[in-house]
Amino acid sequence: MFRPKLPTMPQPTGQVTPPAVVIEPTTITPGTPAPPSAPAVQASASSRPAVQLTPGTALALVGGGTAVVLVVGAVLVSMLLAVAVTAASVAVCAVVLRSLLASGAKRR
Repeated sequence: MFRPKLPTMPQPTGQVTPPAVVIEPTTITPGTPAPPSAPAVQASASSRPAVQLTPGTALALVGGGTAVVLVVGAVLVSMLLAVAVTAASVAVCAVVLRSLLASGAKRR
C-alpha cells in the first residue's frame, strides 16, 4: 500500500526500421604527408598602443571616483537615518501605549 508504483517502460510496437544512412569507414593510406599547418600568429604587446593617462584624464577619473563614493555614502547615510527615525517613532509609540494601558488599569 505504501510502496510507490513505478511506471514501466513501454515496449516498441510494430516493425523497427534501421537508420537510412549507412556510414562506411574511410581508409587511411600511410605514407601520404599531411599538408604543413600555418604557424599560429601571436599578437605581440607592441602592436597595441599602451594606455597613457594624461593629467586631464587622471583628474577626470579621480573626480568620477569621488562622485561615486559621495553618492553611495549619501544613500547609505540616508538609509541609516530612515532606520533610526523609524526606531525612534516605534519607541515613542510603545511609551504612549504603555502609558495609556497603565492609566487604564489604575482607573478600574
